[in-house]
Amino acid sequence: MSVYLSAIIAFVALAAGSIILPDWAMFLFAMALAKGLVCLGIIGMMRGGVVSFGQGLYYCIGAYTATLIANHLGVSDIFLLTLLSAAVCLVVGLVFGPLLSNYRGIFFAMLSLALSMVLYGSLSKMSFIGGTDGLNIGAPTFLGWAPEGRPLQTALYLYVVAIVVISGTLMRIYFDSERGLITLATRDNELRVEYLGASVRNLMTYNYVFGALLGGIGGTIAVLALGHVDPEFAFWTTSGEFVFVAILAGYLSVPAVFVAAIILELVRSFSNLYFPNTWQLALGIFLLVVIVALPNGLGSLVSKRKENKT
Repeated sequence: MSVYLSAIIAFVALAAGSIILPDWAMFLFAMALAKGLVCLGIIGMMRGGVVSFGQGLYYCIGAYTATLIANHLGVSDIFLLTLLSAAVCLVVGLVFGPLLSNYRGIFFAMLSLALSMVLYGSLSKMSFIGGTDGLNIGAPTFLGWAPEGRPLQTALYLYVVAIVVISGTLMRIYFDSERGLITLATRDNELRVEYLGASVRNLMTYNYVFGALLGGIGGTIAVLALGHVDPEFAFWTTSGEFVFVAILAGYLSVPAVFVAAIILELVRSFSNLYFPNTWQLALGIFLLVVIVALPNGLGSLVSKRKENKT
């Protein structure tokens, strides 16, 4: 099945949720898919053998950029807010990408986490933009259309679905490209890739910048769905959640990333509902079981199925 046909099927299947899902479920799915975009950026880096523990940096930058532009410039169009937030995150990613691409392993993870925590600490002290209380943002408009209630929730959900399908398709094409396959080879033997003439540093920079872009888009969607942003968007627990989803999904399948994000959001929501005092324990046990049963993530189920067919 071609990647484009798969994208069409995925869009139709997800878009059908706008008809059958109640408001609370649409909101939950929209948040899960937005976080899945951030995790997709981590997957791109995982394919090269590194893991970013600081994607909350771009998740937060995207959210704050959209909020500040909406509040101070009066921009409410969701397309323009997404574009501007993505542009800011792209610039920041281009600044930090070449720096972090020199590091591997725990050094890459800790440096990325440090950048995120620096942003968290800075925002917490900036009382003129809300400090630890954060900021509110109004409901978005869609090319001049300002829906309310159920139509707003539906429009936002469909927008998220469209962004997810487009981003997932483009990343799948990138993963299957020459550069994407070389990145995968880097995971196994970086030195050999260098001897073959490819620049591993450039590959890592590309993957980091793509992760920054996706993180900013995910943060923009999340703040528009929530209507509020605060420094916790950049806190280490937020970044850790993204890493959990990436590990749960594995680096073998793009759809698995969003499936993992939805599963995690559902498990957390229902655990919090039925086990309000021990929901973190229930969530931790679930993650532990999945990681032990599927060490390569949910994506390994898809790869095994393809291998069996061949």
